[in-house]
Amino acid sequence: MVSKISFVFGAIASVMLSHSTVASDISQTNQAGFNANQILAQIPGQISASRIESDIKKLVSFGTRHTLSETKSKTRGIGAARRWIKSEFDKISAECGGCLTVYYQSEVISGEKRIPNATEVVSVIAIQKGTSDPNRYVVMSGDIDSRISDVMNFTDDSPGANDNASGVAGTIEAARVLSKYQFHGSIIYAALSGEEQGLFGGKIMAKKAVEDGWHIEAVLNNDMIGNIQGVNGVINNTTARIFSEGTRATETDSEARSRRFSGGEVDSASRNLARYIDRIADIYIPNLDTMMIYRLDRFGRGGHHRPFNQVGFPAVRIMETNENYQRQHQDIRVENGISYGDTIDGVDFDYAAKLTGLNAVSLASMASAPTPPNKVTIKGAVEPDTTFSWERVNADTNPQLIGYKIYWRLTDSSQWQFSRFVGNVNNYVLKNVVIDNYFFGVASVAADGTESPVVFPGATGNFGM
Repeated sequence: MVSKISFVFGAIASVMLSHSTVASDISQTNQAGFNANQILAQIPGQISASRIESDIKKLVSFGTRHTLSETKSKTRGIGAARRWIKSEFDKISAECGGCLTVYYQSEVISGEKRIPNATEVVSVIAIQKGTSDPNRYVVMSGDIDSRISDVMNFTDDSPGANDNASGVAGTIEAARVLSKYQFHGSIIYAALSGEEQGLFGGKIMAKKAVEDGWHIEAVLNNDMIGNIQGVNGVINNTTARIFSEGTRATETDSEARSRRFSGGEVDSASRNLARYIDRIADIYIPNLDTMMIYRLDRFGRGGHHRPFNQVGFPAVRIMETNENYQRQHQDIRVENGISYGDTIDGVDFDYAAKLTGLNAVSLASMASAPTPPNKVTIKGAVEPDTTFSWERVNADTNPQLIGYKIYWRLTDSSQWQFSRFVGNVNNYVLKNVVIDNYFFGVASVAADGTESPVVFPGATGNFGM
């Protein structure tokens, strides 16, 4: 049986609109929030900081995990690291009766600035297939490889404790917990390689997903989720950042022209994925506030979600708020009394567990909910009402679907403010809500209350399902 995971709709609230609204409409309008569900609320508490600590220490013990490092040794280099990761996923699968499909995904890369000679870039993938919609995927990823000051130095020790053993350990731990449940959609746990040398693990996986026709609803890239002490001196274990791109990399000229008149610069599928995760944090993760950063990544920098964005998949980066550059991409040394290097003493395991819990609940919620609606359209120019239409999701792959929910917010608000459940229909007229004054979207809702991310109308917000 699929575990019952539900959202309880927020308390009814009156909404100040530009026109008077009939009483029956007000009674259907909710604040755009949801209350904790018992099953989802249990998931963060099952994430173990001690197991994450043990996994990070194990990854550090391989000395270096540089993409170009040793592959034959049983104890050192990226080869030993990826074999250990696969063995952990295999153990998890054995404990859940073979619920994970675990395999290596690889491609030989050569002639690149940071991979000049032919090198097999190997990632480890574990797939927990969905019960009714197995070709719809939500992904959690971390990066296997590490580096020090010289990006081409593949022999010296490069512990990579936070960057990014923390992300891989979190991904493994999420698999341990979520493999106890069943979900309608599929969950992928990915340990990607080649990130420091040019995001190659992500490029390989994204290309393969397109070739195989995977419907990737979300990619949650975890890159550095264990540091709480910033180079600026700030110590903070109560916030995290979610980076998301604005307009799609795949946007056409025609779509850009349409967006100019209809809006959507802050409503890409990735942006609404970030809003979804931010909501999850507010409800399910105690003492954690997420910052939605309206940028693809940190200023002028990159991460492993970008290859997925590049081909049109919704993808975000989840990470710590305060980075410590003395611990990133540094040779292990002491200079002027300052210790440099990405060593185990720079990781806060409780914080890494907190961010892992955020990922796990977000994955569980999306995999339980129906597919996001497709072909959402909206109209209402020079009219008092706003009219919506969308394509119903497939009933065979979404037996949990009960209907759809319309969301809207003021155009300068970062989060959805108002919502209305409208039933199992494919169109709706929102009376006396003027289209000019708000941004809108539609989500699919399951019988247990779980919801898909909100889909902004048109190509701008489409989840490509």
